[in-house]
Amino acid sequence: MAWTLVAAIITLLLFYLWRKVIYYRTKQYAWLPQLPPSLLWGHLYTIDKLVKANRPNIHIDEIFKAMHNYLGKPALFIVDLRPVSHPMCVIGDHNVAEQISKISKLFPYSPPKSHTSHSYSDLIGPLSIVLAEKEEWKSLRKLLSPGFSHKHLISLMPCILEKTQLFLKKLDHYASIDEEFSLDELCTNLTFDIIGAVTMDIDLDAQLGEEKQSEIVRLFRKLASTWRSGYSGWKILLPLQRKLISRQLGAHIKERIKEKFEGQSNSQNWSRSVLALSLTQTQELTPEVLDRTCDQLKTFLFAGHDTTSILLQWTFYELARTPHVLRRVCMELDEIFGPDSHPTHIRDQILEHAESVLQRMIYTSAVIKEILRLYPPAATARFSTPNTRLSVRLPNGQDMCLDGMMLYNCQSIIQRDQAVYGDKSDQFIPQRWLETGSTIPASAWRPFERGPRNCIGQELANIEALVILACATRRYNWEKVGLGSTKRDESGAPIEKENGQYEVQSELYNVSIRQGSLQTRR
Repeated sequence: MAWTLVAAIITLLLFYLWRKVIYYRTKQYAWLPQLPPSLLWGHLYTIDKLVKANRPNIHIDEIFKAMHNYLGKPALFIVDLRPVSHPMCVIGDHNVAEQISKISKLFPYSPPKSHTSHSYSDLIGPLSIVLAEKEEWKSLRKLLSPGFSHKHLISLMPCILEKTQLFLKKLDHYASIDEEFSLDELCTNLTFDIIGAVTMDIDLDAQLGEEKQSEIVRLFRKLASTWRSGYSGWKILLPLQRKLISRQLGAHIKERIKEKFEGQSNSQNWSRSVLALSLTQTQELTPEVLDRTCDQLKTFLFAGHDTTSILLQWTFYELARTPHVLRRVCMELDEIFGPDSHPTHIRDQILEHAESVLQRMIYTSAVIKEILRLYPPAATARFSTPNTRLSVRLPNGQDMCLDGMMLYNCQSIIQRDQAVYGDKSDQFIPQRWLETGSTIPASAWRPFERGPRNCIGQELANIEALVILACATRRYNWEKVGLGSTKRDESGAPIEKENGQYEVQSELYNVSIRQGSLQTRR
């Protein structure tokens, strides 16, 4: 009798669980566009198949684009990531994305960040502005914003130019020996040096080689490498290893903070770094202030070096394979700086006329904007907890509740939307940003996201890119080696397509880890 009762209870329990699974997989979000889910793995199995059928190490956005196209390009669609994570609503329409990122009565500072951001807490710090919410975020943004204002960043131009000169010397060396090299490494080291100087007023010496680099750079790279695919360390010890490296990195950064605080307290000449400006109202460097400041600097190192490096690499690549755009950039630089392209001459001109020079680089700015449209370097997700009643209005006027889901404004879809950018939405056309009467809405360009929680460092990234392009564009001829290399005819001349770009052996694409090398000649 007892066994019969137990069997009946187990049967009922299994039936209940089965019904729950059926509900969660096929009914809970049935009103949202989605691919057929697996009862056990949701869309994880589909994603895995698409990844294996695609190019090696393909970026997840490319998978989302494939799903979006298969579903008929809806304004949004669901990707069920359970049991690994919450379901994700991938948003491909700029109007819907704007509703997610803007201020509302429900969310005065826009919806909170997704829990997935916390998986990087060892890298950026648990007190990072990226992870902060509500009033805590507001106070941090207010504290740090002066350090990233346009006027202040212009005042740091000598520092940016100094680091750029060393970058050019490295390029000169490779050009003189006509040797292949990794542009990724050079650009990343350059942007490491700039972000270290701008935020902490210190020399990280990232461009001087591993032996001479600051311990902060070495530890940061060691820590960041644990998030890369193919990491060879023991996965079971990974959380502990990250915490140990993060603690070491934090100790070095805190020493720098203490040095700057004590030095400035006893000096009339305060540093103009982001760190110094964030400490102007600090009377006592308490452990709490030290921890908070350290985590912001970790965040700037993370976001500030990688995004600008990616932007520069894609820009040099697209200029190398689009000769008519390169010619126009060079013509603009000739008009601004004259025919002399020597780095010293460019540096002196920028130092003397920084503000006016940047304002006159109109076409070059359009190139940067187009690169950021085609190859957005970063992304973020939000989360709407159950029962918050977060709804968005779709282009057809239908209202949809998105509670209980991660909300991902997929820039790779939004910024290539043919309804906004036309049939040539996948093509590199900087001129689109200079056409009078352009109908491109501001919400359709969001590489730094939009709303109150947009990227605090976007002005720095733009200034860096303009300065580096002004110094390097006319000085070198670039040639991609390996993936993405130019296709040539029997005479060795590059083959030009109808749109004015060179044909390539194989298309370059975004991956989890950047690969390939670039060759330059002066």
